[in-house]
Amino acid sequence: MQLEKDLQSIQEARELARKAKEAQLEFKNYSQEQVDKIVKAMADAGYQNAERLAKMACDESGFGKVQDKIIKNQFGTKNVYDSIKDLKTVGVIESLHKGKVLKIAEPMGVVAALIPSTNPTSTAMFKAIISLKCRNGIVASPHPRTVNCTAEALRILSDAADKAGAPKGLIQCMTNPTIEGTDALMHDKNIAVILATGSNPMVKAAYSSGTPAYGVGSGNVPAFIERTANYKKAVADIVYGTTFDNGTLCSSEQAMIVDRPLKDKVVEESKRQGCYFVNEEEKIKLGKAILKDGRINPEIVGKPAPWIANHAGFSVPDSTKVLVAECTTVGKQEPLSYEKLSPILAFYTVDGWLEGCHKCIELLQFGGVGHTMAIHSNDNEIIMKFALEKPAFRILANTVASLGAVGFTTSLLPSLTLGPGTWGGSIISENVSAKHLMNIKYLAFETNPINSGKTSSSFTQQGGSFIQEIEDRLRARAGNPAVNQNYNTEKKTKQTEYGSGISEEQIMKIIKEFKV
Repeated sequence: MQLEKDLQSIQEARELARKAKEAQLEFKNYSQEQVDKIVKAMADAGYQNAERLAKMACDESGFGKVQDKIIKNQFGTKNVYDSIKDLKTVGVIESLHKGKVLKIAEPMGVVAALIPSTNPTSTAMFKAIISLKCRNGIVASPHPRTVNCTAEALRILSDAADKAGAPKGLIQCMTNPTIEGTDALMHDKNIAVILATGSNPMVKAAYSSGTPAYGVGSGNVPAFIERTANYKKAVADIVYGTTFDNGTLCSSEQAMIVDRPLKDKVVEESKRQGCYFVNEEEKIKLGKAILKDGRINPEIVGKPAPWIANHAGFSVPDSTKVLVAECTTVGKQEPLSYEKLSPILAFYTVDGWLEGCHKCIELLQFGGVGHTMAIHSNDNEIIMKFALEKPAFRILANTVASLGAVGFTTSLLPSLTLGPGTWGGSIISENVSAKHLMNIKYLAFETNPINSGKTSSSFTQQGGSFIQEIEDRLRARAGNPAVNQNYNTEKKTKQTEYGSGISEEQIMKIIKEFKV
C-alpha cells in the first residue's frame, strides 16, 4: 500500500536528515584546506550553471526575469564565496589578550534550509555554500512550486562537493515537500539549526519548532527622495530596484516618498523611465488585483507591469516598466501600501524630511519593520537622522535598495537572507552568512588568580606559532601531512602523550608514513 503524500514527505524528511547527519559526522573532522577546496568547487559549479538554472527557475515558477535570475545565481555563488573564502571555520580561529583567550570553531551540525519560490536556485546555492563552509550538512525544503529547479541546483553543488572530496550525502533536498514534511524536518533530532526564508507563517513555524532558527521578515521597503537629492539618479535607482527580477527580492522598493519641491520633476522623470501613473479608476482595479483574501495575490508576484495591468482589467503600453499609484494613507484600507513583490509602487508626496520620516516609519511598521529602507539625499545630516531614527536595520543611502540590501551595490555582507532583528520577530538583525553557522567555544586562562601557584597562564610560544601547531595536528587528524614542524620548544625528558596514550613520536611516525 502506497503512503499518502504527507506521510511520504515526513518519511523523506527523516531519511534525508539522517543521511546528512551521517555525512556531517565525517565532515566535521576535515581541515580548513579540505573545507575550502570543497566550498570553492561548489561555488564554481553554481556560477558555471547560473544561466541554465535561471531559465529553469523562471519556467517552473513563472516569476521574474531570466537575465536577473542569472545575476542572482552568480551573486549567490561567486559574490558570496568571495566574501567568505578567507573566513577561518576550523580549529583555532582567533587569539585574544596575548594568548589568554582562544576562539575555537565548531560546526553546528545539519542545517534545515527553507527555500522560497521567488529565489529558488540562488537562495538554495547560497545556503548550501555558507553551511558547508562551517562543516555543516544541509537538507533543503523547496517550495512545492519550484521543487525541480531547487533540486537541480543542489544536485550540481552536491556533485561538485563529492568530486572535491566531501562525504557523500552531505547535501540533501526534499523532492516531495509538504507542510507536514517541512514541519517534520524542522523538528527532526538530526537538525541543529533552521535557515528560514519564505512566507511569514513558515518563518513563525520555524521559530515555534523548538529548534534554533534564523528567520527573516517581509520587506515593504520605502524609498525617500529628499529635496537635495540627485532626483534623476534616485528615480533610476528606484525603477531599477523595483523591476529587478520583477520585484521578487524582499528588499525591492515598494513605495516612493517624494519631497514636495521635487514632485513634478520626479513624476516627469519617472514617466520618462517607463513608469505609468494609474488614474483613480485604474487604481481601484489595481488594488483589487493586489490583494486576495487579505493577502498578496500570488498570481501577480514577479509578473511584468503590462501583465499585471491586464490582469487587473486595464491596459498600459507594452513598454511600461512600473505601475505607480498616488496614495495618501498607509494600512489595510490602502492595498498599494502592502508589500507587493512586483513592479508596483505606491507614490506619496510629503513636505520636508520630517514628514517623509514619519511616512517611512508608517510603511515599515505596517509591513516591513526591521528590514530595509532607502534614502536619496545629498544632505549627510538628514541621512544620519534617518539612520538613527528609522525602524529598519539596513538604511541605504543613494543606491538601489533591492541590490544594496543584499550587498551587491554596497559593502554590506553578501547574503540572500536578511535579518529584521527582534523588531521584525527575528533573533538576527544583520545579513546572514557563514559566520552565523558555526559554534565558537572559548579556551580561557586565568587572569585574576584566586590562589597562588605556578601554572601555564597563556598559549604563547617563543619562536613559533601555537595556532600553526594546533592546525598541523588537525591536519594529522584529518589524514593530511603537517605543513610545518619546526617549532621552538623546550627539550623534553619525557615523551608527551596525546589523546589516549599516543605519543608525539608515534604521531610523527604516522604522518611521515602517510601517503596522499
